[in-house]
Amino acid sequence: MAVRIQSVDRNSFAAHAGIRPGEMLLSINGHEIEDVLDYRFYEIDEKLSLELLDQTKKPHAVLIRKGQYESIGLEFETYLMDQQHSCRNHCIFCFIDQLPPGMRESLYFKDDDSRLSFLFGNYITLTNLNEHEISRIIAMHISPINISVHTMDPQLRVKMMGNRFAGGALRTLKRFAEANVKINCQLVLCPGINDGAQLERTLRELGKLCPAVQSIAAVPVGLTKYRQGLYPMEPYTPGQAAGVLDIVGRFGDEFLKKFGERIVYAADEFYLCAGRAIPPSEFYGEFSQLENGVGLISNLSQEFHDAMQDFSRPGKARRVTVATGVAASKFIRGLLDELTIKCNNLTCNVVAVTNDFFGHNITVAGLVTGGDIIRQLRGADLGDALLIPSVMLRREGDVFLDDVSVGELSRTLQVRVIPVKNDGYELLDAVIGRDEI
Repeated sequence: MAVRIQSVDRNSFAAHAGIRPGEMLLSINGHEIEDVLDYRFYEIDEKLSLELLDQTKKPHAVLIRKGQYESIGLEFETYLMDQQHSCRNHCIFCFIDQLPPGMRESLYFKDDDSRLSFLFGNYITLTNLNEHEISRIIAMHISPINISVHTMDPQLRVKMMGNRFAGGALRTLKRFAEANVKINCQLVLCPGINDGAQLERTLRELGKLCPAVQSIAAVPVGLTKYRQGLYPMEPYTPGQAAGVLDIVGRFGDEFLKKFGERIVYAADEFYLCAGRAIPPSEFYGEFSQLENGVGLISNLSQEFHDAMQDFSRPGKARRVTVATGVAASKFIRGLLDELTIKCNNLTCNVVAVTNDFFGHNITVAGLVTGGDIIRQLRGADLGDALLIPSVMLRREGDVFLDDVSVGELSRTLQVRVIPVKNDGYELLDAVIGRDEI
């Protein structure tokens, strides 16, 4: 397979070797280059022999000497140097199937790509891997790899994922563990389907694969109001959420004794739904599952309280509004109430934005849309700034899920809008206006 070179960085090793845009990269040190994983893996050596086709399809070779891990300076048409792999499953809980029509096209694409798992932390189901890709991951020892497991019951996995190969794909999980490829697992739990006794079975089987399995996140299914024709499902009740916490807690205790780490954690949503206190930061170890909403609140609380130990209060009176999801609003309000006790010239208003766009079952901040914020805050006195969690925005940090831009939100509400990461120090700085001090 040949990969087309789109550009060559100026003054790079590749440029000095005479490589030109439009040429095709065939191999590095005899290893065929198919995509970004091959390229990044074989690029690290100090002595490289590159086989190429020039723009007339004539083969030639170049030799490059460089420092280990230094880039040779080639850019390709896509970051992956290949097409993104799409999902072949039809999961009963798939969030993308629950999106309303009319959203931007990219939101409807279901990825299931092992390259994205390694590079960006995306989760894969294993049903999309062929033997070549499995062997390559093991040979390169690509680690960690993030896997959506959901259940270790092969038949139930077939049912939940709508793919007859989903059960057999669990053998790949075991192969990775035997090769000591580090694995992070995700369990999307659906009430009455893969929780209860099935959750116990899953955790028991995954425990046998530790320490290769280094973390497990149990997250509740997200249900929007757009489920017409989909598998019938209801959101977790407080009692059901408490049952999940009991099972996860028991296995976490067992793993802690056996492996020195809890390994399995429940998402913050389960604690909020069950009305239970979020564990302290030390409970979560290295916070390995923050992207799954595990320990987000505890981590933010610890950082915020650490930041309050040494900060400068605003030099003048300041009023801010914080817009967040319903689930975290009470917690955020509690943090800022502590801050305003120390700063009597600071006023903080926390608004829990009801999710009219996706439905009221959706309470997390990451799925709040700009349109809902506008409709619920239009005409309100928002003070000096409106703070929003940056998880509401796409990766570029400029647009909400409903294509409302940060600039549009600011102009409509006539207030400065400040996106804030899930970082206690950054939250404190934004609230007190450190950039204005």
